[in-house]
Amino acid sequence: MQIHKKQQTTQFEKLCQETQKEQQNLLSIPIIGQALQGKISLENYIEFLTQAYHHVKHTVPLMMLTGSKIKQKDEWLRLLMAEYIEEELGHEHWILNDIAACGGDKELVAQSEPAFATEMMVAYAYDSVNRIDPLCFLGMVHVLEGTSVQLATNAANKIKESLNLPQKAFSYLISHGDLDIDHQKFFEDLINRLNDAQMAIVIKSCKRFYQLYGNIFRGLTA
Repeated sequence: MQIHKKQQTTQFEKLCQETQKEQQNLLSIPIIGQALQGKISLENYIEFLTQAYHHVKHTVPLMMLTGSKIKQKDEWLRLLMAEYIEEELGHEHWILNDIAACGGDKELVAQSEPAFATEMMVAYAYDSVNRIDPLCFLGMVHVLEGTSVQLATNAANKIKESLNLPQKAFSYLISHGDLDIDHQKFFEDLINRLNDAQMAIVIKSCKRFYQLYGNIFRGLTA
């Protein structure tokens, strides 16, 4: 009789399993469901993009800070962070162009202040990398990119249809949607190289960022 050996759970699968509750709490926020049905206003969409601009513009600085904090024994991770930086450069400008394509004032947005919830998420990102561990940044990456891969393309298509907006108003959402599978695979491979002690840091951070990112959506006008 052939005995099938149970396949070991990967670190990435463990990350997803142990943060499933927090992810569901985020996905149950009413405005996310409305977006997936195309039932949000143009003002909703522009406000979402505005808050996205205010946190995405910190992605590269946060990656640079994270890379500078990584210990010499984890040099492989610093090198992967450098690769990540190249891929993320300039994405905040895509968002501003999307806002302009929606009829919004991108210059006004660029000069605006973030919502309190957005500012708190960004502040915690810097604080956790500085005060706790640079691996905390990976918790934020999983929340933002994992959520985008799951939802962004579908939401973009529904919003485009309901608001009759041009394709060029969705460069940010579509680029971070299900077309971004290679990027997600890069992140999975990175996570799978972490040990259990490192994973504990990422999982705890991820749970925090699900709450913080959710607060941004809760603050959008319904």
